[in-house]
Amino acid sequence: MTTATINAQAVSRFLRANDLKSVSIALRDEHPADIVGIVGNLPVADIARVLLCLAEDKQATLFGYFDHDLQVDLARALDRRELARIFGRMPHDERADLFTDLDEAQRNVLLPGLAQAERDDLIRLSGWPEGTVGSVMTSDYATLPPHLTTVEAVAHLRLVAPDAETIYHSYVVDEDRRLVGVVSLRDLIVARDDAAVSEVMRRDAPSLRAADKRQKAVELIAKYDLLALPVLDEEGRLAGIVTYDDALDVQKEETDISFVKTSAVAGLGTNMLQASVGLLYRKRVPWLVILVFGNIFSGAGIAYFEDTIAAYVALVFFLPLLVDSGGNAGSQSATLMVRALATGDVRMSDWGRMLGREVLVAGGLGLTMAAAVSVIGVFRGGPEIAMVVALTMVIIVLIGSLIGMSLPFLLNRLKLDPAAASAPLITSLADAIGVVIYFAMATWMLDLTAAGI
Repeated sequence: MTTATINAQAVSRFLRANDLKSVSIALRDEHPADIVGIVGNLPVADIARVLLCLAEDKQATLFGYFDHDLQVDLARALDRRELARIFGRMPHDERADLFTDLDEAQRNVLLPGLAQAERDDLIRLSGWPEGTVGSVMTSDYATLPPHLTTVEAVAHLRLVAPDAETIYHSYVVDEDRRLVGVVSLRDLIVARDDAAVSEVMRRDAPSLRAADKRQKAVELIAKYDLLALPVLDEEGRLAGIVTYDDALDVQKEETDISFVKTSAVAGLGTNMLQASVGLLYRKRVPWLVILVFGNIFSGAGIAYFEDTIAAYVALVFFLPLLVDSGGNAGSQSATLMVRALATGDVRMSDWGRMLGREVLVAGGLGLTMAAAVSVIGVFRGGPEIAMVVALTMVIIVLIGSLIGMSLPFLLNRLKLDPAAASAPLITSLADAIGVVIYFAMATWMLDLTAAGI
């Protein structure tokens, strides 16, 4: 049976009939990632039964493919002995992530099933604060002493390969476990048989500290195109490695968080399918209430210019068009700046340079949009209204873009998340400012026209 013929409904049918053998046969040759797609939305109790139907060597692999929140739920659903068996086969970093979110009773059940060295390693890995490199590193790596010959090094790697997450790069350490170099498996194979590891290793390999922000690992792995990056502790000793797949997971998580924040929604801490109505309400309501009061300024601006609106009713037609244009331009600028700051393409010192460029770009955009809207202005309200609308469009787009570009820099300077410069916040600011600019401009220009100036 293939993924094309086996689906969640078929698995559920087998489970209801207690036909666990059919479940095992149906999923035996499936990749763990495909199995997650098939059973990931079933009830937790059913997923636990499916997990135990598979071969023991595949259970830990599949467990690692599940979403972290689902892993925690499965840990609570599984029998203690079953959980301990799966836990003992998991990669060290995934094991530490799960261990952090288990309650004290579950931890006490799992620890006795590990050797003392593994317990110490687990406690050390799970002790790093969330968001640091240490929280995503693994201790499943291969080390080599510098004096071995390349033949001896390859023989050594054959012995440690089953327990290492990757052997494509090995880390050369001295007697105090201080990193002295990195050597690739390819370099070991193509080098002379009698060459020492110290002769073929790279001494200037990039590394980082366990206390560094985890985003730094993503940046270095992408910059140097690495499969893994060595991590050092406070004393400069090798503490672990961050692999490229862990860096991808970090990048995905950071992107998801930033994306949610740009919509003025706090992090859910779970996926949308599992989030309750109450949780969704609590995460969305704060910013919406704040922005409601922020929009009062727009209403106050309109009320202040009631006489102008009464005298030139045609102005109302263009109000949504103008203020929305300012908000849209600001949201575009903010999105670009948040992304640039997150990836390191732009730094705080670049604000002045980016400000000048944004003035030119926003000015060009405003003039283009003004030319388009002025045609409508002529037909709708006459040349005077068209001139007011066109000039206001240029100013509003310029100001909205500068607000959108500058807010991420300001929040970054205040040590806040630039992603909080969300589209709703920028839109509310642009709306309030746009209303005032539009009607102030209209009052001034149309009064001059009426006076014959």
